[in-house]
Amino acid sequence: MARVPVSEASETIPLLLEGGLVDRTARIGKAEGSRLVPVAAGMEGMVAAMGYEIVDGPAHSLDRRPPMERIRERLRGLPEDAVAALPVKWEYVGDIVILRLDPCCEPHGSRIGEAYAEVLGAETVCVDTGGIAGDLRRPSIEVIHGDRTESVRYENGIGYRFDVRKVMFSSGNNHERRRMEGLDCRGETVVDMFAGIGYFTLPLARFAGPDRVFACEKNPDSYGFLLENIAINGVADTVIPILADNRDLQGRRFADRILMGYVQKTSEFLPKALSMIKDGGMIHYHDTLSVRTHAEDIRSLFEGLCGPDGFAIEALREVKSFAPHVSHYVADVRIHHTDSPEPHAVSSVFMASR
Repeated sequence: MARVPVSEASETIPLLLEGGLVDRTARIGKAEGSRLVPVAAGMEGMVAAMGYEIVDGPAHSLDRRPPMERIRERLRGLPEDAVAALPVKWEYVGDIVILRLDPCCEPHGSRIGEAYAEVLGAETVCVDTGGIAGDLRRPSIEVIHGDRTESVRYENGIGYRFDVRKVMFSSGNNHERRRMEGLDCRGETVVDMFAGIGYFTLPLARFAGPDRVFACEKNPDSYGFLLENIAINGVADTVIPILADNRDLQGRRFADRILMGYVQKTSEFLPKALSMIKDGGMIHYHDTLSVRTHAEDIRSLFEGLCGPDGFAIEALREVKSFAPHVSHYVADVRIHHTDSPEPHAVSSVFMASR
């Protein structure tokens, strides 16, 4: 086991987990002033090279049974319908675990939280009770075990610090966040209109080589973590954070690339994006659309705003399923400005179909 000081645990343990250095079949233990993290077989030297002492201790369990088998064992005595409905999937945010509970499990939340924490080595267990709501994209989260809800999620070499009670994080967008790393943005000015805690800004700023990224976010909680994450990931010289509604941003046709990582109401913000994008610039447009008509819907939207010759859809990809017959898509759209000094109004036909 690796002895990790408590003062470093919230950042180090997620990093070890992401790197595949932790034995997830064993429990994270506690010692005075430290957390005892079970190290995966063969990884002891690597963890020691990071500066952590490798010790023997009681936290390393010999129980190699699947986690759900051990969880159900700890929850024997619960009503049969609750045991049958226990969640078999969960999401990690560092040493925080997030579950979705069936209504029949809710009366037993505290006991369930304790069992998942013990088996999964979690400090805190939370329940996602209602997804994401409102323009500020705030999650509905209930804590059923522990009390610390702020941690760091490490993904693709980027650290995202946030509080799971206050800020959303969509693990289903991982492929798109990774794609941002591979873009060639050398010399570009980029605008992220919906920066959040830095979901797309951080990988793009750190790995894609832009000159600068204007990262706009209007949720004060998200903006606060955006500032922290800019510092954590060493991109303060590239990212310019802005606390504002993106429709209040100043400047015309100055951006080489615009990120629109929002869904459901994204089209309302497209006229603003078109006013900021340079001729020949790229807009990465996200939205939730019918799986049957998504290509036609995207084309209709941009044609209504730019005219038939004012844009070219270079790529259109499904990010993830959103609802029955509806998916989250991202379109890479190259803009070719015509003589029109301002973008047209949003197509009323498109808006009425949403």
